[in-house]
Amino acid sequence: MGKPNFSDEFKRDAVAQITERGYPVAEVSQRLGVSQHSLYAWKRQLAKVVSGDASKDAEIRQLKRELARVTEERDILKKSHRVFRLRCKVRYAFIAEHRDRFGVRAMCRCLAVQPSGFYAWQKSPLSQRAREDARQTELLRRAWNDSGKGYGYRKLHDDLLDHGETCCPNRVARMTRLAGIRAQVGYKRRPGSYGGKPSLAVDNTLDRQFDVAAPDRAWVTDITYIRTMEGFAYLAVVIDLYSRRVVGWSMQSRQTTDVVLQALHMAVWRRKPKQRVLIHSDQCSQFTSMDWAAFIRSHNLEHSMSRRGNCHDNAVAESFFSSLKRERIRRRTYKTREEARQDVFDYVEMFYNPVRKQVRNGMLSPAQFERQQILKAEGV
Repeated sequence: MGKPNFSDEFKRDAVAQITERGYPVAEVSQRLGVSQHSLYAWKRQLAKVVSGDASKDAEIRQLKRELARVTEERDILKKSHRVFRLRCKVRYAFIAEHRDRFGVRAMCRCLAVQPSGFYAWQKSPLSQRAREDARQTELLRRAWNDSGKGYGYRKLHDDLLDHGETCCPNRVARMTRLAGIRAQVGYKRRPGSYGGKPSLAVDNTLDRQFDVAAPDRAWVTDITYIRTMEGFAYLAVVIDLYSRRVVGWSMQSRQTTDVVLQALHMAVWRRKPKQRVLIHSDQCSQFTSMDWAAFIRSHNLEHSMSRRGNCHDNAVAESFFSSLKRERIRRRTYKTREEARQDVFDYVEMFYNPVRKQVRNGMLSPAQFERQQILKAEGV
């Protein structure tokens, strides 16, 4: 009788009696008529097959996981291509928005950020610098509003320094740009003729020497108009070239000699100059009148007059009117002349003289500059 051949199924069933049902090898050998050596050999053979199948299953599971990971990363990158090169905070916001669809760690891996950074951002979305920027931006906006929305970033930077804040001008420029805070820009005017013919009445003694060494040495004066719903109002001012302070002003409904005389009278009454003062004007009829000339002679003043058609000879007064109209007049509509006069009073007496910074004064207002020079002279 030859050696019996057993099928693979029989071998599996025989081994199952040992491994699954718990029969001893000797008993299974006796009952099945198979040697113990064969049973052990079958057991080892089936163990290798099972091990191979398990390895394949594990490999398949690994490949499936890898495919799922690659698919997820592909979808993340397709969604995040707009924010991939932006700041971390923008990428964190993307992760927070899509965390219901994708895993946080997978998104962090694709966007090159750390999960710990994302969770820290969730607790406090604004960085310390962002919070500091927000606080200082509010200070800048307050100073900008106080200036009548006329200050640019340089003067606003100086305001921050006055409040004890520490920052550089470039940072202030960035914050004001992002907050939409900008200086009030000028307005266009029709070009005129600047023939520059000399005055027949008075010489141009000032000759554009706008920087003087002491107060009440030289004043400039001019007149302009302000539109109201009642009609025009005419404003005359007198400015001290030393500090650019408005030392006298007057506003009336008619453009007569009286309006410029009232402004000059206020300047003389306020300043009470102890020596002769040079008063410079243009060639309009109010400044060539006999009443004007008589007032100048009686108050120990010396008259200087611009060349005809040359506004640059009286640039300081023109610059003041430009600032007044840019920062205040052209941003309002006045129902009455009295309403306009009150607003001019507020601008000149409450803002321009005591508060508005002047670059030539070292970022000090005219009043502050004069006080500083007095203290220096006294050796304080």
